[in-house]
This record gives sequence, structure tokens and C-alpha cells, in this order.
Amino acid sequence: MTSDATAGSARERLSASAPPLTDRIHERSREMTQSVLKPKLTEEAVATGIDDDARQRISEALSAILTDTYVLVIKTHIYHWNVVGPLFHAVHTMTEDQYGNLFEATDTIAERIRALGNRAPVADAAGPGKAVVSAAAPATSAHDMIADLIADHEAAIRKMRDTADMAEKHDDLVTHDMLIERMTYHEQVVWMWRALITE
Repeated sequence: MTSDATAGSARERLSASAPPLTDRIHERSREMTQSVLKPKLTEEAVATGIDDDARQRISEALSAILTDTYVLVIKTHIYHWNVVGPLFHAVHTMTEDQYGNLFEATDTIAERIRALGNRAPVADAAGPGKAVVSAAAPATSAHDMIADLIADHEAAIRKMRDTADMAEKHDDLVTHDMLIERMTYHEQVVWMWRALITE
């Protein structure tokens, strides 16, 4: 028997006794997927110097801010699509920048909630009843759209300021600084919108 014949018969015996390679790969992939999907989100023991009650209250406030931010993303996007008139280009361009920034901010806020040891968002704190920003986008003129966005950004700033103060009182400087950065952005947006519609 030649070496080729010996190798061929060994391959035949191996393939007859073992499932095809693709079947083995799929089975291993399924096993790995199952093990990855088994972990469940549980209560986390966080010991960073912020007491449990404060972490919970701050997380709830951040969850409400997260809701407002998402609603503002949607409303800004709606106005981006529907603006008409002489201010079209300015509003279209500014809203595109803004909804991009706001969407990125949702991730930052949600990750802070997680770092505090809570699910993002905290369910009871993040419903429409907790939002200060309205999902309704009733404005039809560019001027009215801008006025509506100014009001929503100002409401968001007020809520962020209250939460930043609470975070600082509980020595949560990370949340405080994150909210200072977010308020800086929102205040700049308000200033730019006001500058655009000033006559």
C-alpha cells in the first residue's frame, strides 16, 4: 500500500467517525454563544466613597436626564428634516451637529449610571412623566422650531444643574464634572440659537 493510499484511508476513517468540520465549528460557536449569554445583570457592590443611597438618587436623576437627552435627539432630528425657509441651511446644519452630539451624550450618561452600579436607565426614574423635554415637535416655522429647542435646552440645563449640585454634595465629582461639561454644551447651543433668531 502506498503512502497516498494509507493517508486516504486514514482520512476516510476520520471523516466517517467525526462530524464534518463545519458542524463542529457551528456546535462550538453555539456553545460559546450560550456561555456568553448566560450572565445576568445583578446588583453590584460599588465601593468608591459614595454611599448606596446617594448612588441610587444620582442614578435616578441621571436616568431622567438620559430620557430628556434622547427626546431632544428625536425632536432635533425632526426639525432637521422639516425646516424650510431662509434659515433652512443654518438650522439644517446646526441641528445635524446637535443631534450627533446629543446621541453621543446618551452613551456617556448611560455609562455613568452603570459606573454607579445601576442599570441604565433606572426604570422608575426614566419614564415620560419624568421628562422636562417634550417629544412633541409642533413648530412649523424655523423661528418657532428654534424657540422650541431653546426652551427644551434650557429645561435640560436646569435639571442638570440640580443633579450636578446633588452629585457635588455627595462627593460624586465625576458626575458633577460630566454634567458641567454637558451644561456648557447646552448653554452654547442656546446662545447660538438666540444669535440666529435675534432681529
